Amino acid sequence: MQFDLFENPSAVPGIDVEPLPRPAPIEYHRTVPGYARTPLYELPRLAERLGVARVLVKDESSRLGLPAFKMLGASWAVAYAVRTNWLPDAEGVLSPAELGERLQDRAAKRLIAATDGNHGRGVARMAKLMGVGCLIFVPEGLAESRIRAIESEGAEVRIVAGSYDDAIRRSAEEADAQSLVVSDTSWEGYRDIPKQVTNGYSTMFAEVDDALSEAGMGGPALVAFQAGVGAFAAAGLQHYRASGRPTHPRTAIVEPLTANCLFRSAEAGVLTEAPPPHPSTMAGLNCGLPSQLTWPVIRQTADAFIGIDDESAYEAMRALAESGIVAGESGAAALGGLLAVADGGSPEQRAAVGLAPGATLLLINTEGATDPVNYARVVGAPPEQIETEAPARRASAGVLRHGI
Repeated sequence: MQFDLFENPSAVPGIDVEPLPRPAPIEYHRTVPGYARTPLYELPRLAERLGVARVLVKDESSRLGLPAFKMLGASWAVAYAVRTNWLPDAEGVLSPAELGERLQDRAAKRLIAATDGNHGRGVARMAKLMGVGCLIFVPEGLAESRIRAIESEGAEVRIVAGSYDDAIRRSAEEADAQSLVVSDTSWEGYRDIPKQVTNGYSTMFAEVDDALSEAGMGGPALVAFQAGVGAFAAAGLQHYRASGRPTHPRTAIVEPLTANCLFRSAEAGVLTEAPPPHPSTMAGLNCGLPSQLTWPVIRQTADAFIGIDDESAYEAMRALAESGIVAGESGAAALGGLLAVADGGSPEQRAAVGLAPGATLLLINTEGATDPVNYARVVGAPPEQIETEAPARRASAGVLRHGI
């Protein structure tokens, strides 16, 4: 397993964070078909391997009917964009179906997004629930299974020659009065919707707080986030490093070595591109440019940045499968970064990322097996088999479930 590590000299303990919109995203998410609080597992076997007191994994391998957390950000951002642009006088909490029913000339309206997998499928699912059209741009080389999954939601998929950032630029060209672009990354003049994508992810961290409170446990001492453009990581950093919280855990960001735009930006002190190609199988993290919106939060609150190779993610996928958790390449990446440091790093590097004997570590498994073919190759069994064996695997590994 290969990794690079950079300890951030610009990190501060806490920052002022703008309050979430009201009603809060979690209140809206409860109206989306399939809403349920996702599980929080404690994995003793991984805690022993990493040399910490506890490892907690919030399992987002199934969220709102899709195999990834991205539906949280996509659904909230779509609802916000629709209300702001097409239903400015709407009041109260409205479900996706209710939003669609209130639209005039619904058949002419459509949602647009660029994606390397999960965000685009979330936008497509929202379009289907609302009864509007959907067009999704993807970079060339995206796994066929991810394209088919987006198309299964009724969306049109167009492949763009180039990288994810090229797909972003192409999607922006489609914006008009009848077409809303719902992106999870920002650019000049386009910041409000990506901000709402980040706000939508707040639901999972509110659920973690509730689960730990119900279990009589305190907050984590270390939180690691996998990152692409940084929207998900910024949501977690805003939650855990907000100045009003009683404690501020140590934080780490994990990216592919070949798409480490946040790592490079932290080293340079300014937004810096990780140039293509981005060949990692951690497809959801293959982003060359950080979000302009989320970078200031990450720069101030991420204590360490880790770049990893694909094998590190694969090792994490296998380790999670041993404990009955199905995680795709991107979903396992944060654990992959910490395993790489724990297994091959120096004592100073372990300390830099917060791997300490008394620490409670929180990780988020952000996706299931979104590329089932590669999952079976890496883990040695198809995801369906791991899911079937999950109760026995969890019992064997001493896995605990909190807050349910």
